[in-house]
Formats: sequence, C-alpha cells, structure tokens
Amino acid sequence: MDFSVHELDTQGGSVPEGLTVEVTDTTCRMRGTDHVPTRCAALTGTLGQAVACGIYEWRPNPCRELEAHSDACIRARLRHGLPPLE
Repeated sequence: MDFSVHELDTQGGSVPEGLTVEVTDTTCRMRGTDHVPTRCAALTGTLGQAVACGIYEWRPNPCRELEAHSDACIRARLRHGLPPLE
C-alpha cells in the first residue's frame, strides 16, 4: 500500500527511506510490496511460522491501520495461503 513521502525519515517522518521505493513525487511504498511474491523489505522471519516487522515502531500508516482479525488481515493471509488468525 502506498503512503505519503512525508512519512519518510528524510522528510521528517520515521519510515527508513532506504526500505522504500518512489511511486510518484508524493507517494512511496515499502520495497518488495510490489513484487510477486510479495515480501516487505521490513518483514523478518519465515512466513507461516514466525514473522515480525523489523521497523514496527517506525512503520507507515497503512501498516498501522491493518488490525489483526480484520477483513483486510484475513484477505492478506489468504493471499499468502495462510488461514485466518484464531
């Protein structure tokens, strides 16, 4: 998901710019989220076993808005072949 360049650490925000790619002059996204298979550059661990966000405290707004057990969470997990959280 895209977010404002103003969230980048180089623009006064907290998201490390080195982990992002420019989409437009005003938006960017986390590196790896526009590839297939999708894998955010900040994701650590093994999918389906144990993963974590390596920049959790500095993550962009789209990541902050995604809540466990939400419809968006369920859809994301299904895209990766994972069952909904229990």
